[in-house]
Amino acid sequence: MTPPPGRRAELGAFLRARREQLVRADHGLPPAGRGRTVGLRREEVSYLSGVSVTWYTWLEQGRDINPSQQVMDAVSRVLRLDDAGRRYALSLAGLAPSSALGDAAADELPAHVQHLLDALGDNPAFALTPNWRIAGWNDAYERLYPNVARIPAEDRNLLRVVFTDPAVRALLADWPETSRRFLGEFRAETAARLTDPDLRAFIERLREDSPEFREGWARHDVQGFTSRERVFHHPDAGLVRYEHHQLRPSDVPGVQIVAYTPVV
Repeated sequence: MTPPPGRRAELGAFLRARREQLVRADHGLPPAGRGRTVGLRREEVSYLSGVSVTWYTWLEQGRDINPSQQVMDAVSRVLRLDDAGRRYALSLAGLAPSSALGDAAADELPAHVQHLLDALGDNPAFALTPNWRIAGWNDAYERLYPNVARIPAEDRNLLRVVFTDPAVRALLADWPETSRRFLGEFRAETAARLTDPDLRAFIERLREDSPEFREGWARHDVQGFTSRERVFHHPDAGLVRYEHHQLRPSDVPGVQIVAYTPVV
């Protein structure tokens, strides 16, 4: 299966970004011209992976080719891609099956999911659609982030509010790290739909509205989700710590529930 042109271009940009960040000594290579210690040449990736220079160059150029699983695995190994990065590259190459998150049509929140959010009581929780629109939340989350009920529905997107709402920047005690992780997770989850017009329009608008997002998007960072501790400046309770969890209802797999539970 040949990946669409937009995904081929993204695959090329992703591979190039990873190649340019590699430490040469980690691959047993001496410094390059002018003592450069970071970044491999295409020829070096070709030699280390056993993939022809022409074929690897075509990959980075976004050519209309169909790389095999073996080729992508070899390139992923040399570029030191983690599991999330490897899945991202395979998806862009048309080799990974589309997940339930690829169904952008699942944009409305079923009533029973809202009931679950409400049942979480004092634990802040909200639900995201595949494009990360905040489709529902409970009272505890609204107390933590009051703006969620105030901003226009078309702007009520988690990635957008993280990068454009000053209230979120003040709320997050670790904004630089959180924004970087969210961007990497978003990119990993939307790899199969990068040619979707609505998604592309959303990304372009956010690139225009946020210099930090524009810079981060150009880095092509990809990250898988892991539960972790989060620290917030709560409007009423002051500094609070939560564990960040992500759940997916089996009957609505395109929706993800984000829940914060107190650190004990």
